[in-house]
Amino acid sequence: MGVRMRLTSVETVYEERSWLFTVRDQHGDPEEVILVPCTDEEAETASSSETEREQAAGEEAAVEEPTAENRGVEAWVNQCTHEFQRLDVGRGVAMRDGQIICPKHGSMFDSCSGYCDNGEAADTTLPSIEITVDRGDVYLTDGDVTFMHQGGIDDGDDGPSSTSHLSL
Repeated sequence: MGVRMRLTSVETVYEERSWLFTVRDQHGDPEEVILVPCTDEEAETASSSETEREQAAGEEAAVEEPTAENRGVEAWVNQCTHEFQRLDVGRGVAMRDGQIICPKHGSMFDSCSGYCDNGEAADTTLPSIEITVDRGDVYLTDGDVTFMHQGGIDDGDDGPSSTSHLSL
């Protein structure tokens, strides 16, 4: 296993809907990546059905709140597969019902699999970046990329420095 770089907490990803960061890819080019919440809807549905059965049987059902340890997070390259379009433009990813929405054409990508089954990007999957969740923290573990900074590509750039010797 390569170097583990702590990115953020699972809690932060859920609170902010997403978490944007920049990496350097294997060719040395900067690339934006988004962390998004990923919940297993089947597990939630099964849990809800079990709770309903327990309540119907007259048993007290303990409501278990999701914790950082049992919530999932996925990392995707911050670009729609249809054409160059950032999914997160610095204000968080637009999401609905566990799907990432492309702001340009409305294609929706499953936040857990990255797969799109509708719109202009239908039958494509977002490129993934390898991460690991450990004790509520998210770590970058993809050996093909190097962490640069939190935020978008331009967020770490303070702009050109002034070399002028003029004074006003």
